[in-house]
Amino acid sequence: MASLRLMRADELCLLPRPTASQSSLFNTPFRAHRTQLAASKNRPKFRVLSSIREREAAVKENERVAKGEVPLVPVRDPDDSGRVSSSSADEVGFDGKWPPWKNLPQRYKLIGTTSLAFVICNMDKVNLSVAIIPMSHQFGWNSSVAGLVQSSFFWGYALSQLPGGWLAKIFGGRKVLEIGVLVWSLATALVPVLAGFMPGLLLSRILVGIGEGVSPSAATDLIARHVRISFQKMPLEERSRAVSFVFGGLSVGSVTGLLLAPPLIQNFGWESVFYLFGFLGIAWYFGFQLIEQEEHKGPSVASVSFSRSQPMYMNRSWDTSLKELGGTLKDVPWKAFFKTPAVWAMIYTHFCGSWGHYTCLSWLPTYFSEELNLNLTEAAWVSILPPLASVFVTSVASQFADNLISNGTEITKVRKICQSIAFLAPAICMTLSSVDLGLEPWEVVGILTGGLALSSFALSGLYCTHQDMSPEYASILLGITNTVGAVPGIIGVALTGFVLDSTHSWSISLFAPSIFFYLTGTIVWLSFASSKPQNFSKADR
Repeated sequence: MASLRLMRADELCLLPRPTASQSSLFNTPFRAHRTQLAASKNRPKFRVLSSIREREAAVKENERVAKGEVPLVPVRDPDDSGRVSSSSADEVGFDGKWPPWKNLPQRYKLIGTTSLAFVICNMDKVNLSVAIIPMSHQFGWNSSVAGLVQSSFFWGYALSQLPGGWLAKIFGGRKVLEIGVLVWSLATALVPVLAGFMPGLLLSRILVGIGEGVSPSAATDLIARHVRISFQKMPLEERSRAVSFVFGGLSVGSVTGLLLAPPLIQNFGWESVFYLFGFLGIAWYFGFQLIEQEEHKGPSVASVSFSRSQPMYMNRSWDTSLKELGGTLKDVPWKAFFKTPAVWAMIYTHFCGSWGHYTCLSWLPTYFSEELNLNLTEAAWVSILPPLASVFVTSVASQFADNLISNGTEITKVRKICQSIAFLAPAICMTLSSVDLGLEPWEVVGILTGGLALSSFALSGLYCTHQDMSPEYASILLGITNTVGAVPGIIGVALTGFVLDSTHSWSISLFAPSIFFYLTGTIVWLSFASSKPQNFSKADR
């Protein structure tokens, strides 16, 4: 070490000067002096420059590195058979595989994050169905007022369906989904603040509905257009699995929301449910932004190919003028849509399925609490069973549908089979539950769970038909059917509470209307539904 002090500093090969962010990584004595240490065995070695020219070049190189003009490069150790020493990134343990999703194909990233958004979506949807019980006690609401509060979500949900489909086509489903999640999450977090002021409470739930209302069309656009043209094209027979995985997040969200809500309410009050669930959506939004930034920094081969294959409107959408947007809306073949019997079949079928789904989603916890004499926790946990069983049924239904298609079964026939199961099963089970057969409470729960779980076959029936008919206009078609499908949330949920106050009968208020729509929906679907690809643009001329 004494010989080191006698040597001039400019006679040593200096390490490139680290930036401020790198300074913490170079904390050994030798590195602090910018001295290049090539470790071989157990003794330090120094590379001494043999000429003034090389020394001058080294100084210039250091200055360029300090300015960020030249990256760090590996250095060879002459005594280690020409082996290259690790770079600074390797020395601190970075191997290029973080974050874990970095090297995933683009379609898996999109499908996974979209499914997670739908998990949070239904968590924010079902939280009120549990919280409405202590809220009604605190604010003195009867069933009619409780039904009004729960139905307000669907006012915004219905209003945002067509705009959501149009915006997804113009700006892309990815951007629309981002904004939708942020809007509904902020509105969810505001519910406790506005709960004592009825107009404010209704407005907050309307905003939740608007944010969640654009999400189905955005997801459909991602699957039908973006995922389909990505680096690895999605075969037609995989579409059922993609749709089921994404929309299956709704069932997972229902289970998670109903599982977390009771303990949160009992330990921290009903307000905690809205604060926590709203925070999760906001966290998803910022996490999604980080993933998108990571893709832009270092895109993989798959993501590069994906970006090149995106429609041109994705690159210019935010610069499009209002006049061009209006022109795009006029270009949608509305006339061709409504001249097609299969589209009308999708509209009515969506209405019928939504009536049974939304009324049960909103009122089952109260039904289990009042009719089966269960407390809040028991009623909420029993309400978990239908969506929990739906997660299993969804995977079975998607495999069932894809296998039929792979084996040569006509796609229209497959969609009709799946949708018929989705309607007839809950109709039969609701009939058994509403008739006085002397069944035990756990038997009623089991029957309803089985019927509502089998309704998930619709994800391989109705919800695939939009994309089967027209990938180009799938998001708009879903916007049309979802707009009509949201009406039962407005009318059905509120009407159930009103009829319940009048008749005090769950069979008449909750089950009878759902059974009617399930049966008539099956007849219409079998008569007019079709998955045959349609050229709506040509038919509209």
